[in-house]
Amino acid sequence: MKKLIYLIIILPVVISAQNFNYNASRSIFSDYKALHKGDAITVIVVESSKASNQSNLESGRDGSVGVSASAAMGATNYLPDSKGSLGTSNSFKGGGKITSAGSFTTKLSAIVDSVYPNGLLHIKGTRKLEVNGEEQNVSISGLVRPIDISSANSVYSYNISEAEIVLDGSGMIDRETTPSWLTRLFHWLF
Repeated sequence: MKKLIYLIIILPVVISAQNFNYNASRSIFSDYKALHKGDAITVIVVESSKASNQSNLESGRDGSVGVSASAAMGATNYLPDSKGSLGTSNSFKGGGKITSAGSFTTKLSAIVDSVYPNGLLHIKGTRKLEVNGEEQNVSISGLVRPIDISSANSVYSYNISEAEIVLDGSGMIDRETTPSWLTRLFHWLF
């Protein structure tokens, strides 16, 4: 009778703890990977960009007009010798060079927001860091293929399609490097 009571108490607990549909895709021989809605995944953000643009332009134009006249009459000259000249010149040289470079590296955790019918995982995650009054917010979202998830349950940011990675900060440095509203108004007007 005691065995039957233990069986009645323990059996529902064991059965409810085993969700066979959820664990059907997991193997006891493989590492844990995020595959279902609500699973956590580590995103390793390694982004760098470099762009360069250079242009040169030279233009020139020359023009000239000349007039010359002379006259003589008898022993004395009533008409003086005269010469005239008119010329124009125009020249333009222009050049420009733009170079931009940036890099960004961090790690953050994200949650599988939804699973598409084809198996793609939509992830979304944010991270807020505050040090000495400086606040940094990192947010990421995008689509991950399960094959791109490593055995450590992490994925590199360059493997995320339709990735949106936003780094935003506020604090004293942000306030000091942002132009005032009056300066921005003058830049907008002129």
